[in-house]
Amino acid sequence: MRIVIMGCGRVGAGLAADFSRDGNDVTILDTDPSAFRFLPDDFNGIRVVGNGIDVDVLRRIRLDKADAFVSATRGDNRNVMAAQIAKHIFGVKVIASRVFDPLREEMYRNMGLRTINPTRVQTTRLKRVIEATSDEEANEMVHEFMRQDGY
Repeated sequence: MRIVIMGCGRVGAGLAADFSRDGNDVTILDTDPSAFRFLPDDFNGIRVVGNGIDVDVLRRIRLDKADAFVSATRGDNRNVMAAQIAKHIFGVKVIASRVFDPLREEMYRNMGLRTINPTRVQTTRLKRVIEATSDEEANEMVHEFMRQDGY
């Protein structure tokens, strides 16, 4: 699978590393070249300095040939704009965006984007940990979360 990831922070770099280790063709894009320091030494994908909402950059990396596009920067507006560009201009079939604002995340999901809201996910999990009846149950829950997340 050919995957393009916008944003090489901890989330984008971790995702790029996982997909790369699984044998996928990964391109990771960031406006800051120093962001690539988050990639592990065994990452064998392509690093591109550029903006994921710049259509010329996206043409240069052949986004139209990608199977999936992920926008994982810290900016909701940029993530969603890049996702819309990837979907509607380049025809990428699978689009996923990290959206921090829960209201925006729900709205964009209802518009057909695959979204995730870290605040909502963490809030739900922390509430379950706090409501656990014992430290043992809470720790088991955390281990189960980690297992589900592939850790």
